[in-house]
Amino acid sequence: MRTTVRRLALLPAVALTVALGHGPAAADERPVPGPGTTVAAGAPALPAGLTGVSFLVADLDTGDILAAKDAHHRLLPASTLKVLTALALIPRVPKFSTVTPTFDDVNIEGSRVGIIEDHTYPAYQLFRAMLMVSGNDAANALASAAGGQAAAAQIMNDEARRIGALDTHAVNPSGLDAQEQKSTAYDLAVIGRAAMQIPDFRAYVSTKRSTINGKDGHPLRVSSHNKVLWNYDGAIGIKNGYTAQAGATFVGAATRGGRSLIVTVLKAKPRVWPEVGHLLDWGFAAQAAGATPLGRLPDPPTPSEPAEVASAKVRAAAAHTQDDGRSVLVPLEIALTAGLVVFVVVRRRQVLRSRQPDLLI
Repeated sequence: MRTTVRRLALLPAVALTVALGHGPAAADERPVPGPGTTVAAGAPALPAGLTGVSFLVADLDTGDILAAKDAHHRLLPASTLKVLTALALIPRVPKFSTVTPTFDDVNIEGSRVGIIEDHTYPAYQLFRAMLMVSGNDAANALASAAGGQAAAAQIMNDEARRIGALDTHAVNPSGLDAQEQKSTAYDLAVIGRAAMQIPDFRAYVSTKRSTINGKDGHPLRVSSHNKVLWNYDGAIGIKNGYTAQAGATFVGAATRGGRSLIVTVLKAKPRVWPEVGHLLDWGFAAQAAGATPLGRLPDPPTPSEPAEVASAKVRAAAAHTQDDGRSVLVPLEIALTAGLVVFVVVRRRQVLRSRQPDLLI
C-alpha cells in the first residue's frame, strides 16, 4: 500500500517567504519522514524480510526515488562513510602523488589493509585499498596527506554541504563509530551519486582484485569486500560497512538493460548483501512497470560550480518530491530557483567586469 509521500528536502526559503509570509525555515525544521515505508505508485510489492532500519532505492543517473524507508533518519554510517572520504579527497590528493603513512595512520582499530609505517605508496593504491578492503589505515593515510584528520573531516563536511547531503556529519575519515558521526539513507544516495561521477572512483569500487605495495617490494594482493560486486550480475560497486553499533550498512549500485540503480541501507542485520540484491531486483522491476517516482535526488554539482548555484540545485530537487495532492508551491519554487540561478550568474559576470581593470594592471 502506498503511504503518504513526505517532503524529502527543504522548500526554497524565498518561496516560503513569498507564499506563506514567514521567514526562512531553520535547518532542523526540515521535514523528516516518519516511521514506515513509501513506495512509488505502480511498483510491485517490496521484497519480504528486509531488516534495514532505513533504506532508499533510486535511479543512479536521473536521481528518481523509487522507494524509501525513514530516508532522513540519522544513523551511524560505519565504513560507507568512506564514499564521502573518497569524494572529498580524490580531487585533493593526486592519484600519482606519493603518501608515506605515519605510526598513527597505521595504528588504528578495525579493518586494515596492512600498509606499513614510513613506507611510500602511490595515492591511487591507498584509495583502492580504502574502498576495496575498507582499510581504515589507508583512509587515515589519505587524510594525513590532505592536511590531517581534523582537516580531512572538515573537507568532508564541506563537500557534504556542497552536494546536498545536509544530514551527514563526519568526525573521522574511516567511518569508525563516533557519537556525532551520522548519515542517512538519503544522504548516502546523494554522496554515492556524486562519487560515481568521478571515473577513478568508479574504477576503484568496481575492482574485485588488485595489489598494493608490500614489504621488501613484494606486492600484497587485495580482494574487494563488497559481496554484491561478487554475487550480483551487473553490479558496479559501491561500498559495504559494519560495526557492532552501526549494524550492517551498504551503498550498492548495478546496471541492467541500460538503466543503473543505487540502493542504500542502514542498520541492517550482518548478512545484508542479499537484501541489497533483492532491492536492486525490485528497483529494476519497478522501472520496467513504469512506476511513478516519489521524488528526485539533487543532481551532483560540477567541481567548479559556484556554491550558490549548487545550493539552488539542491532546493530545486525539493520541487520534485510532492505529497499525494500536488503542492501549489511547486511551480513557484521552480521559477524562483531558476531566477536565483540567473541572478547568481549575472551578478558574477558583473563582479568580474568590475574587476577587469585591476586584472590588467
